[in-house]
Amino acid sequence: MTYLLDANVFIQAKNLHYGLDFCPAFWNWLIEKNAAGQVFSIDKVADEIAAGADELTDWIRQHNGKLFRKTKPHIVDQFGKVSAWVTGQGYEPAAISTFLQVADFYLIAHALAEAHVVITHEVPANSTRRIKIPNVCTGLGLHFMTPYEMLRREQARFVLGGV
Repeated sequence: MTYLLDANVFIQAKNLHYGLDFCPAFWNWLIEKNAAGQVFSIDKVADEIAAGADELTDWIRQHNGKLFRKTKPHIVDQFGKVSAWVTGQGYEPAAISTFLQVADFYLIAHALAEAHVVITHEVPANSTRRIKIPNVCTGLGLHFMTPYEMLRREQARFVLGGV
């Protein structure tokens, strides 16, 4: 199983759960799983995060080459499928316009093209004003889960003191 991480996975990890300064094991786990071909994100997610100017931005720049995949032609082939689904669901025009311009659109296309499981903190919502990743995943038959579900499934262990 391969996982594709949304920007909020990195941002919430840094801000709420696995700070770069006190839980390097989480960040090392991401790098190790990336090297093993299991965990990725995309260049558009890296771009969203890089708009900030903090330690996460520095970490993203340091690991941009391997962890964050570029959008290749076979990914672009999925854009039509994603946009057709989104425009056919009754979302407000502003929500559609926003979705088609942000990393979420590209993330879903990558997941479709390469059969990745999408990892996000977002939850499904019945709203016409904002398009949520889980709604799109469900509509397009993609699997999604939270970062915690991924960590449990992969049996990640962040053990203090080598116990």
